[in-house]
Amino acid sequence: MTKPPLSPGLRMAVDYGPLAVFFAVNFLTPGLPIVRVVAATTAFIIATIAAMIVSKVKAGHISPMLWLSGALIVVFGGLTIYFHDQRFIQMKPTIIYAMFAAILTFGLVTGRPLLQSLLATAYPGLSADGWRKLTRNWAVFFVFMAVLNEAVWRNTTWDFWVGFKLWGAIPLTLLFAFANIPMLLKHGLQTGDKAVTDLPPEG
Repeated sequence: MTKPPLSPGLRMAVDYGPLAVFFAVNFLTPGLPIVRVVAATTAFIIATIAAMIVSKVKAGHISPMLWLSGALIVVFGGLTIYFHDQRFIQMKPTIIYAMFAAILTFGLVTGRPLLQSLLATAYPGLSADGWRKLTRNWAVFFVFMAVLNEAVWRNTTWDFWVGFKLWGAIPLTLLFAFANIPMLLKHGLQTGDKAVTDLPPEG
């Protein structure tokens, strides 16, 4: 039997809960920066796996985006822990952003509505032209975020980068999603409880 989709609140918890755990552990762990890096990354991996399990149990499936981001978190987080090198986990968002930009661009070029297949329930009633514009906008945004993440982690400290993730990347993603709403409404978006509750993942 098909299970109902996750509620907006639970969906937000699945998407952003692991990041919240990462920020909390990094903030609360005493000691040298590398100690906080390892502790926060370990907690991030565990919380991500837990989020995937919750998604599977509650919704009956794990979205492709969650599979992809979860796999990269485990791989790059594992490298960070093993080598005690924060650069691996800092590069992970760049790779996620770049991969999604490439996937969405491929969908545009080939005429395949890849974003629509992932987020159709979040944008009910959206026309084909609306989906094309939304896909284009997200592809450009992901390229911008990939470049921005590279600039931040390569030129600042660990603590500044963590602060950027919390106070920069997440708000930018949410603001960008809501900035698209006027365009979406012109292309058939039906407003309701589910509208714009599913977002491409924050890297």
